[in-house]
Amino acid sequence: MVLISSVDTPTLGDRSYLAHDGRVALVIDPQRDIDRVLKLAADEGVRITHVFETHIHNDYVTGGFALAEATGAAYHVNDEDPVAMAHTPIRDGETVPVGDRMRVRVLATPGHTFTHLAYLLEEREETGWKPVGVFTGGSLLYGAVGRPDLLGPEHTDALARHQHASAQRLAELPEDTLVLPTHGFGSFCSASQSTAAASTIGVEKALNPAVTLGLAEFVDTLLSGLDAWPAYYARMASANLAGPAAGVLDAPRRADAAEIRASLEDGGWVIDLRNRVAFAAEHVIGSVNIGLDGSFATYLGWVIPADASITLLGETPEQILEARRELSRIGVDPAAHATGSVRDWAGDQLPGSYPRAGFAELAHVRHHRPVAVLDVRRKLEHAQAHLPDALLIPLHELLARIDEVPDGEIWVHCAAGYRASIAASLLAARGRTVVHVDDDFDAALRAGAISAAVPEPVG
Repeated sequence: MVLISSVDTPTLGDRSYLAHDGRVALVIDPQRDIDRVLKLAADEGVRITHVFETHIHNDYVTGGFALAEATGAAYHVNDEDPVAMAHTPIRDGETVPVGDRMRVRVLATPGHTFTHLAYLLEEREETGWKPVGVFTGGSLLYGAVGRPDLLGPEHTDALARHQHASAQRLAELPEDTLVLPTHGFGSFCSASQSTAAASTIGVEKALNPAVTLGLAEFVDTLLSGLDAWPAYYARMASANLAGPAAGVLDAPRRADAAEIRASLEDGGWVIDLRNRVAFAAEHVIGSVNIGLDGSFATYLGWVIPADASITLLGETPEQILEARRELSRIGVDPAAHATGSVRDWAGDQLPGSYPRAGFAELAHVRHHRPVAVLDVRRKLEHAQAHLPDALLIPLHELLARIDEVPDGEIWVHCAAGYRASIAASLLAARGRTVVHVDDDFDAALRAGAISAAVPEPVG
């Protein structure tokens, strides 16, 4: 019997897969920290013989080539992808045997990229080959599809049309076939998000707009729902075409208080990994809070300049190693780290702090005096509902537009507090007076704690 296990990376919203028959295994879309896949294979007592890429990934550095090198497995990449490393090229319509009880059928499914492939896994039975699951990568997701706009606006419309055709092709598979996507669990590679934990072709045929809608309506719906994607995506494809090595997972060199201060003075970035409550109460002046309790790597890669020298601050060595692993997945190598407390990191420098508040407090203050409010959510979130007179600067645009933030006290909010903490710390590092609104926007709106402008209904 064929068994399929997922290796989840929730902070990036992705899944890799290992499938095996008890003896040999194949892996789909592995992340760069390949030790997780190697451990899973060892625990299952199987040998990895084949590694498959559904596409040249935009949201992480692949571990496919490194895993194939480490295991001696065949590394399967679309023949049309101009990769520089050794690989086994494959094309639409080919069938790849994996041992004597599994095989993989290659299906062209352009849309997320032009050369995207899906892989139908089949198991040998007495009566013939039975489909088990289809690894759909960034094609057919749970209730959605992968974004068609990551290759640039000049290709978006064509790729959106390809996504529809590819979804229709996949919908022709048997209805009990498992749908096994790489994206769609919080990844910005997904055009929308679903809370589903599993799905089948039958479920997607009934619910997925890429299957249920006609071409024109689907394209209009898909394109109208697209918003910004992380800046670091622009660097991932070139890294993946080159055949990246496995990620470095050891802690970078240790820095003391003097080195932390020198890094800040030299234009380096000092990233505090603690949660936003601890950071607001006390932090090294000039440091930026990107907590490990949220989408750490996504927002660091989105906000911090690509060429930045990064020092990580964590309370424990385990936090540093977790951050190093997260960053390796997007090709970021921090220069140094320190552990301990703010007093250890700041040395003889006084720590900084700023207040936190809720939306009810913000409403109360605004009732009594003028208050500047900065909304750092994305544009589509803002369009759904927003505070009147709040200045919208999405978090990923804040560094480039920081001069637009008005003088004086500024109250910073997002949807739930995590992004607002990053923004507040960026402003505080530049000497601004900030209040971090650490609260749930939607909950405050429902409770009547705030009044927000919402779009007028159409029709």
